[in-house]
Amino acid sequence: MYFKIANTQSGAPSWWLYANNNRLVAWAGETFDSTSNARRAAAAFKSGAFTARYEVYTDAGGAWRWRAWRSSDKVAASGESFSSKNAAQDAAENVRRNAGNAVL
Repeated sequence: MYFKIANTQSGAPSWWLYANNNRLVAWAGETFDSTSNARRAAAAFKSGAFTARYEVYTDAGGAWRWRAWRSSDKVAASGESFSSKNAAQDAAENVRRNAGNAVL
């Protein structure tokens, strides 16, 4: 896995986490005031991904997604939606187990 720090289409910095096959698996779920803040947030998620609390939920369209929390702060969101709760849970577990080893 590897992190990408870049600007969104609106020009605000954020971070994304990709699997080694270049598939998006997570993103910050928000934008930041600066590239350095986005990088710090990615580093914080990387170091805390294993102990974060992962929540699986259905979005407004009825698809399954996950989000990760540290205390009361959302720190990451799924990079895609899933057709089943189990698929979303498996994806969250994959990120939990592997994000700590991702290249930043």
